[in-house]
Amino acid sequence: MLKNKIIHSARFEFPPLMVDPEGSVLVFDKPYGCTSFDLVNKVKYFIKREMNLKLKVGHAGTLDPLATGILIVAVGKATKKIPLLQAEEKEYTGTFRVGATTPSFDLEKEIDCEYDYLHITEEMARQTAKSFIGEIAQTPPQFSAVKIDGKRAFEFARAGKNVEIKSKIITISDFEITRFALPDIDFRITCSKGTYIRSIARDFGAALQSGAHLTVLRRTRSGAFCVENAIQCEKII
Repeated sequence: MLKNKIIHSARFEFPPLMVDPEGSVLVFDKPYGCTSFDLVNKVKYFIKREMNLKLKVGHAGTLDPLATGILIVAVGKATKKIPLLQAEEKEYTGTFRVGATTPSFDLEKEIDCEYDYLHITEEMARQTAKSFIGEIAQTPPQFSAVKIDGKRAFEFARAGKNVEIKSKIITISDFEITRFALPDIDFRITCSKGTYIRSIARDFGAALQSGAHLTVLRRTRSGAFCVENAIQCEKII
């Protein structure tokens, strides 16, 4: 059996990794602009180059390219734990911008509609946030990785095709407004697996009789893993 090996790579300025060929769970602080697929591929490449091993590598929950924070990557036999890791509760912080919407519900696409928002008060925002707590039905965004007839929803969306996406039940256990500075509203949300914060942005804006989209998103916790203890890799791309 091979012992844990620390992998260094100056070429890509990737951080040292402690990898056990028998199985490792690595917790990264994913940088802005990097896809979950990008990060998994980097880990797979480094293991192959530095350890001369071809190990299975996967992630436990997609994080959008425009989001930062915790991305759990499983290596080797630890990939069997992915379903359990994915099922853990998540915590996010970020910013909703009210008064405008985009087709992707975030900054990936340009603003398509503008709305009045000066009627929104801080108390209204806080009460609206409370109304989301509990089990709710949520429809994922058109620009998402949800599979429809074997294809990802975003593939249809980027081709200009609207497809029907079924809603699903999610659980919001905490939804706190942390800063109110119109048109920006900062938040902290704790939620179940499969929750789309972009969809919450859409629904939150509608509930405020306006519109909203996500401008900042950071996953700060996944289960017992906190972003403060995650592997930093800002220069991975």
